[in-house]
Amino acid sequence: MGSARLYAAVAAGGFRRYATYRAATAAGVFTNTVFGLILACTYLALWDERPHLGGYDQAQAVTYVWVGQALFATLALQGGGFEAELMERIRTGAVAIDLYRPADLQLWWFATDVGRSLFQLLGRGVIPFAVGMLVFPTAVPGDPLVWLRFLVAVLLAMVVSFAIRFLVALSGFWLLDGTGALQMLMVAGMFCTGMALPLNAFPEPLGDIVRALPWSAMLQLPADVLLGEAGAPAAYLFQAVWAVVLLTAGRLMQGAATRRVVVQGG
Repeated sequence: MGSARLYAAVAAGGFRRYATYRAATAAGVFTNTVFGLILACTYLALWDERPHLGGYDQAQAVTYVWVGQALFATLALQGGGFEAELMERIRTGAVAIDLYRPADLQLWWFATDVGRSLFQLLGRGVIPFAVGMLVFPTAVPGDPLVWLRFLVAVLLAMVVSFAIRFLVALSGFWLLDGTGALQMLMVAGMFCTGMALPLNAFPEPLGDIVRALPWSAMLQLPADVLLGEAGAPAAYLFQAVWAVVLLTAGRLMQGAATRRVVVQGG
């Protein structure tokens, strides 16, 4: 119970930390809304030429756009979460302080990221999504149970997102400069999550490959659960399997790093 209270407090601290940056949040809301408007118009033109591309009609495609904008910062689809900070702490040696805390490194940063994600969902995700629903014809479900299933998928997506970024951050134990790894994370987040284009619209066999990767658990599957294009149990199973695999890999990588790597700068 003591550990649970500790990590709950860490998550609450992460929420409060991002809530203090009101100007940045307002700028993020504006940016997501503008990009959503541009993408929605682009999708409408594309779906005019290719009706039912990826199995979506126009309303579903536009809804997909606004789900992506709502989850962009929530899931740090192109980075922007804790990973750059952890990499910097590894580079400077400040991570040694983290390792001396009476808390697990992976769970500490997971709790911090959960707080950040929840704030970004409420502070930066809701308004752009609401704007999109008002401006464009969408396929928003009216059944509250569908929304509940979608929220569960989003929570699982948060775990997968954290696990991927934790692995990238830990690469800093071996790299002198983590800039390249962070840039690769950004590129993968753009294309492999379905942020640029739904993965269902990718040509085969590329579509099958990207849908089997963990990034599809972050945006494509939650969106498909909301749009009724994927069954919730199958989506949850896919997300949970990747979450377990990636968290286990992170645990093993953390153990290897703390056993044999000398912290840079310390």
